[in-house]
Amino acid sequence: MGEFHQTDLINIVLRATSDRTPFLSTLHDRSCILCIMNRLSLERRAKILACLVESMGINAACRITDTAKHTVLDLLADVGEACQRYQDEHLRGLNCGRIECDEIWAFCYAKQKNVPEQFRGRLGFGDVWTWTAIDAETKLVPCWHVGRRDAAAAQTFMTDLASRLNNRVQLTTDGHRAYLIAVDEAFQNDIDYAMLVKIYGSPQEAEVRYSPPICLGSDKTVIRGRPDPDKISTSYVERQNLTMRMSMRRFTRLTNAHSKKLASNKHAVALHFMHYNFARINEAVRCSPAMEAGVSDHLWTIKEIAELC
Repeated sequence: MGEFHQTDLINIVLRATSDRTPFLSTLHDRSCILCIMNRLSLERRAKILACLVESMGINAACRITDTAKHTVLDLLADVGEACQRYQDEHLRGLNCGRIECDEIWAFCYAKQKNVPEQFRGRLGFGDVWTWTAIDAETKLVPCWHVGRRDAAAAQTFMTDLASRLNNRVQLTTDGHRAYLIAVDEAFQNDIDYAMLVKIYGSPQEAEVRYSPPICLGSDKTVIRGRPDPDKISTSYVERQNLTMRMSMRRFTRLTNAHSKKLASNKHAVALHFMHYNFARINEAVRCSPAMEAGVSDHLWTIKEIAELC
């Protein structure tokens, strides 16, 4: 439809009055008026986004901000895509020291066991995994990937991570075997890489459903290079997994707030990491991770995020 400004609305009214033509006679004019009327103010968009990044679900954000559900979903889509583009462009040439990687589970549409037969095997129906990386020193999340938990996803994720780094790093992952080939192909020999496999025991019988298994120990395995044994850890990325579950309602377990569409899941993840990296003070570094990493010179506000789209 093209760019449309409020001055164009005035011109439509003047033309209709001077020419004695029926007011808003064309479909183009009507659609332009509706576009202006439905455009949320910056303050309203910021308020909605503030709800979404602080663990509110879509319906709760609608009630709090008195906004229609489709409007909130449209805003999430627009801002999510803008956040994805911004971080993809600016999280480059990073001077990281230690990187930790992990995958966090969620589901879209329905849990894997309840997916209808006609949708089984299709990405976006059932299990969905978010691959994440975190710089243990600055707490910056340089990249992530939403997809399956397979070799192809590992390759995509690791190739993206390697393209963002400006120097040799120490990398620690869990024991997922898909990492082995993916790390070799993405980093070649320019990596100090180790796997950390944690050994878990079973919780007491009464706590099986809701309690996590008990960690009995861990096994560190050097895969490539010379990683510092004392710094082989996945603690920070596992803590980041908790931050994701606490900050995004659709990642909270035992609720019906899961993503109904894969696109909504991706938009929510992009918004979350934009807020986490640029607009949220990390207590460990006492500023935003982006500031600590030298990517940003100030702490972003929710309004700045809203202005991206």
